[in-house]
Amino acid sequence: MKFDREKIKSLIEKNGFENVGDVQEVMKELFGDIIKEMLEGELEEELGYSKHDYKSKETDNSRNGHSKKTVRSDYGEIELEIPRDRKGEFEPVVVKKHQ
Repeated sequence: MKFDREKIKSLIEKNGFENVGDVQEVMKELFGDIIKEMLEGELEEELGYSKHDYKSKETDNSRNGHSKKTVRSDYGEIELEIPRDRKGEFEPVVVKKHQ
């Protein structure tokens, strides 16, 4: 995947990067945000309806908050909030249980 130069310039201006550490911190946050969205997408697929779309709900299972999990990455330790389902049947693929 390649990013648009203008978007990169905008990101630099917006965040006021001064050194490599600043860039790494933003990359760490971005990495965590991407993983979180992937996990939410997995749960949405598992349940068969999107968050707050109760009209499409065709299951007796539902979302049940989040649990915290710390994962190690190339950017350092990242604390994630892993979505849960009420029945405990959701098995995330992106970040596996007990990993």
